[in-house]
Amino acid sequence: MGVTRTDLFTDEQNHIANIIKALGHPARIAIIEYLLKVNVCICSDIVDELPLAQSTISQHLKELKNAGLIKGNIEGTSICYCIDEKTFGFLKNYFGGIMVNTQNQKCC
Repeated sequence: MGVTRTDLFTDEQNHIANIIKALGHPARIAIIEYLLKVNVCICSDIVDELPLAQSTISQHLKELKNAGLIKGNIEGTSICYCIDEKTFGFLKNYFGGIMVNTQNQKCC
């Protein structure tokens, strides 16, 4: 397998790629949708909602958290997760800029 040359790209390009990579799995999309529906939750609630093992969900939560898409607070022996609005605001601005540019394009 080839070496990833992330150093050839800007910090912003690498940041966006990491966020989008984290969203590239349907289980992670389901977790995001669940968090949006309930506003906050604890990991065991997600296990009850999705047809995946607790360890698998924990791994997906870790990927989402590392990408900055969710944040979590420790409450006793559990972690309460919620959407990180800062990262979604960043994505909104990024994709909003793309939409503005593509609407003004005169291309094939």
